[in-house]
Amino acid sequence: MKKLASLLIGAALLPLALQATAAELKLGFVNTERVFREAAPAVKAQKKLEKEFAARDAELQKMAKQARDLQAHLEKEGVTLSETERRNKERDLANLNRDFQRIQREFREDLNLRRNEELALVQERGTKAIQAIAEAEKFDLILQEAVYASPRIDITEKVLKALTDK
Repeated sequence: MKKLASLLIGAALLPLALQATAAELKLGFVNTERVFREAAPAVKAQKKLEKEFAARDAELQKMAKQARDLQAHLEKEGVTLSETERRNKERDLANLNRDFQRIQREFREDLNLRRNEELALVQERGTKAIQAIAEAEKFDLILQEAVYASPRIDITEKVLKALTDK
């Protein structure tokens, strides 16, 4: 009976002990998606990538327009073209489509690789900023992923400001 009573008393006091421990902890939360979207280094990296890949994107747009124009020409004039000329145009369209798909695939692969490189740099700078804030403000724990985080513990603005100041 005494064991049961002490167990019940312990179970009743457990929430109070946990609450006292939680009150001593200083928690923070950083919305990493927002940092990757809004931080000055992330915006700068996005603009850098757009500039770096603008020429290749324009080339892809030009090829797509050529393919559409050739397809439209074949649909419009296909019945009046000679069999040989129609076959040649269809072969040209198939070659253009194949080249377009290859160049587009290479473009996407290169863009994704560069984007990942740039995001890794932003993430590294963000992590350093978060660590500096944690040390300066004596945080016990800062989370980057959570189902829910109260605005009271959200330090995303501080991280964005720290990244802007650098």
